[in-house]
Amino acid sequence: MAAFAAFADTLNLTRAAAVLHLSQPALHAKIQTLSRELGRPLYEKVGRRLVLTPDGEQVARFAREQSDRVGRLLDDLRVTPSTRPIVLAAGHAAYLHVLGEVIRTTLAERPGSLRLLHTNRGEMLDAVRAGRAHLGVSVLDAIPNDVVSLPVATYPQVVLVPQSHRLARRRTVKLKDLAGEELVVPPENRPHRVSLERAMRAADVSWTVAAEIEGWPLTVHYAALGVGLAVVTGCVTPAPGLVARRVTDLPQVTYHAVHRRNAGDDPRVAALLTAIRAAHTTVKPRNQRSPSIR
Repeated sequence: MAAFAAFADTLNLTRAAAVLHLSQPALHAKIQTLSRELGRPLYEKVGRRLVLTPDGEQVARFAREQSDRVGRLLDDLRVTPSTRPIVLAAGHAAYLHVLGEVIRTTLAERPGSLRLLHTNRGEMLDAVRAGRAHLGVSVLDAIPNDVVSLPVATYPQVVLVPQSHRLARRRTVKLKDLAGEELVVPPENRPHRVSLERAMRAADVSWTVAAEIEGWPLTVHYAALGVGLAVVTGCVTPAPGLVARRVTDLPQVTYHAVHRRNAGDDPRVAALLTAIRAAHTTVKPRNQRSPSIR
């Protein structure tokens, strides 16, 4: 099981064998023995890639959970606990603006205690469900019912405008105030772009695309260059020369932490989740005078 879990994480016999300090033929023999005992193929070749079968995904998930349980038992029995890392899955926005301080503090206290996976929303959920990640953090369109999901931080949506812009004199703005503006937005079909376009249509507001940019850092950068205004989540730090004004008729955005149902029994996961939630009990959006954001 441990050998198969290592293989499932890499889907590469050579790399997995190196991690396990085995020869490639020895690892292959272990996986073939497991497959034969279960009476099911656990992986197959698709083109030039190896992929897990549905049965293989199930076995890999069980193997990872078993490895975690054994690791926790050994930690309890050791005088000095091991430094097995928690695997955290999130996108760059969550890492930069929601998790950054918690990650810094955690690694300062316990170097090597976190392993970070860069994922989009769908990849995060897949990693948590498959056991490749202990905990995931993202904005969710819908709350899944097969994992545990807890809100950790909620922010308003704000528009970033130059300090000399007419809207900079406002404390808050409405969508109608953006009529005729050029906006820096994500590419088509990205969740934020879809929700913004839907809200603009509902408010009967016309606008144009100044630039299509992937990711908050570049969005903020191009807004600061004067390419266009940008509607972002309130946790994003405005660049020098920009101010953030809350868009009152756009819904707030909530980041959720997601884990498998039994993962909360792991004290390492529970401690990290507590730290993440505690870090955002008094968060306020940047450069913006508004009520406290939970």
